Amino acid sequence: MRVGVLALQGDVREHLRTLQDLGTDAVPVRSLEELASVDGLVIPGGESTTISKLLVNFGLMEGVRQFAKAKPVLGTCAGLILLSNNVEGALRDQELNGGLPVTTERNAYGGQTHSFEAEVDIDGTTERVAFIRAPKIVDPGSAEVISQLNDQPIAVKAGNLVGATFHPEITGGKRLHQIFIDLVRQATDK
Repeated sequence: MRVGVLALQGDVREHLRTLQDLGTDAVPVRSLEELASVDGLVIPGGESTTISKLLVNFGLMEGVRQFAKAKPVLGTCAGLILLSNNVEGALRDQELNGGLPVTTERNAYGGQTHSFEAEVDIDGTTERVAFIRAPKIVDPGSAEVISQLNDQPIAVKAGNLVGATFHPEITGGKRLHQIFIDLVRQATDK
């Protein structure tokens, strides 16, 4: 089982380290060939419009869209925005990968100076995670809510897709990545 981390912008190194700590063969993905070599993909936090433009410029947008229809994908922060079917505050020319039946709002918790850490329960495990210019899930749609903060959904799962408004990889959280790895393992065992 091999898992990729989209390595165009954002906290790639931290996701690779977390996945490797969990015993996964984790590699950076910057091309369609590298994308084709992995069983699951993490779209990291960073800046969603920048990642979107880089996906287009590197010829990866359609490849990642098709990948997300067939294989497990985890999107954190900006990655959640890119996986969302609907995004409030998206720029007009911002392309999305879509697939996650949620509506998110960009930078809903505020700017960089409003970043914070919090203890959250992720599917039965309590971990400390970071919210950095974080989006909000304003409507989880048909997705399963797997984590909340102040009665607001902050992580969801729908089929082979997992999305979170926060950064577990920065604070050492591993539960969200384990949920994702379990999905990848289930998909590869079929």
